[in-house]
This record gives sequence, structure tokens and C-alpha cells, in this order.
Amino acid sequence: MRDNSSATTLIRPVISPRQPTGLWWGLIGVAAFSFTVPFTRVAVAGLSPLFIGSGRAVVAAVLAAFALALTRQRLPRGMQWARLAVVAAGVVVGFPLLTSFALATTPASHGAVVIALLPAATATAAVLRGRERPPLAFWLIAGVGALAAIVFASMQSGGLGQLHWADVLLLGAVVAAAIGYAEGGLLARELGAWQTVSWALVLASPLMVFLGALSVAQQPPSATPVQWLAFAYLGVVSMFLGFFAWYRGLAIGPMAQVSQVQLIQPVLSICWAGLLLGESLTWTTIIGGLAVILCAGIAIRERLNPPRRPAQNP
Repeated sequence: MRDNSSATTLIRPVISPRQPTGLWWGLIGVAAFSFTVPFTRVAVAGLSPLFIGSGRAVVAAVLAAFALALTRQRLPRGMQWARLAVVAAGVVVGFPLLTSFALATTPASHGAVVIALLPAATATAAVLRGRERPPLAFWLIAGVGALAAIVFASMQSGGLGQLHWADVLLLGAVVAAAIGYAEGGLLARELGAWQTVSWALVLASPLMVFLGALSVAQQPPSATPVQWLAFAYLGVVSMFLGFFAWYRGLAIGPMAQVSQVQLIQPVLSICWAGLLLGESLTWTTIIGGLAVILCAGIAIRERLNPPRRPAQNP
């Protein structure tokens, strides 16, 4: 059948996949997200974890609603609402709440461990959901990069030791974010990058408003100006603007490749923790960070090189 046949439905992607610019958009998103862990650590010193996790989503949802209304975006259709619910559950509800509660008792450098696990988890979710098939070498190098990130982040935080409840929350945050990233990257090809995160924020806003009101009733917010500024960054940048670039990068893809840019995020997060929070920054961190970046670069290059096909006899 032809594309213009009335018996077929042709959905043209808003963002064309497979362009080199996907990596750069992903890098911009990672740079924005790298402040999330240290700024959450700053905010939880004066605000409750429930208020931070829900309040930042409410702030972002207000911005998203204005952006959608001003640009007169069309409503998602059919199964797109269900897919938006998956995105909202992962990156609007799950990751912010779980990390906020975990960082209430965990140093920012320790919390950066969760960021080290995200690339491998996102790549796995992308393969399962997006039907991408990276070569075996890509998985091996990505695994080494994730392991290097975990090792150096663990050494910075004094070692993981026994599995505490905060580590369980961080692990749950990894799973939630990976699923939300993978589904959001696919959906962004249909709705657009900023439109996807905006609709997800609006969809989750009733629940987050309820949780925010509950947190205020339990513990009225009282914080210093610095802590409010950290909260504002979490709501405006980490929860909203950062996803503009991140989902656009994932939409251009390939998602398994762009997700490996996240290996740089724990390096940046621990550096910001040292500069902003005064947490120790040693040569171990610097060397470990270089190792993580090197593995990320090799993995990306391996994913870019298509497998060679054997020559056929004429």
C-alpha cells in the first residue's frame, strides 16, 4: 500500500533518529543532571525529602503546563497516555522521591553511585523496549565503565559496606529512571523532547500536589536561602529544562549509545560535591573519573562502528 492510502496510518517522527547531534544533546542533559545529587543533599538539610521529591515536580509541572498552553500542543493520543504514565512513574515520581529519601542520610559522593549504574540500566531498558542490538563488545566495555564508576565512587564515599536501606532506595531509583529514560526517548520521537517530559509532569501533577500538601502538613518547610535556591534548581533545571536536552538526545539515539554519556555524570557530581559541599576530592577520584570517561568514549566508538560483513564471492 502507498503511504497516502486511507487504509494505512503513517506516523512521522517529530525528531529524526540516528544523527550525530544526539550525543551532544545527551551531554548537555548530563551536565544539567550532574548538579542534582549535590543540590538534593543541600536541600534535604532544611526541607523534608517528601517535600523535595514532590515539590520539585510541582514546580516543573507548572512550567510545563504554561509551555504546553502557550505553544498549543496537541493532546497525546491513545496508548501515548499509557506510555507517558510509564515515563511519569519513572522520572517524575520514582527517581526524585527515592533519591531524596536516600540522600537525607547518605553523602552526595555516595549517592553518585546510583548515577554510575544508570548507563548500563538505561542501555538494557533501551534494548528491551527499543529493540536495539548493540554488539557484544559494546556491552563488555560498558560493563567495565560502569564497574569503574562504581569502584571510584565507592572509594570516595568510604565503601558501600553492608547494604543499607538507603542503598536499596538508590537501586530502586536506578531501575525507575532507566525505564523512564528508555520509554521517554522513544516517545520523544513522536511527541517531541520537551513535550514528552511536559506531558509526563502534567500527568503526574495531581499525585505530586497531594504528596506536597501532605509533606507541608507534616512538616512546614523552613530553609535558608541557599537551600531554597538548591530546591529551585531541582524543580526548574533537573526536573524540567535538563530533560529537554536529554530526551532529545535519546530520541536521536541510538539510545544504548547516548545513555553511555551518563558515565561522565558521577564524575561531575562528585566534583561538584567536593567544590560545593567540601567533600574530599582525591587523586583516586581524578584517576577514576578519567577511567570512566575513557570507557564511555570507547563504548560510544564501538557502538558507532557497524559490524563488518564478510565479503561475498562474485
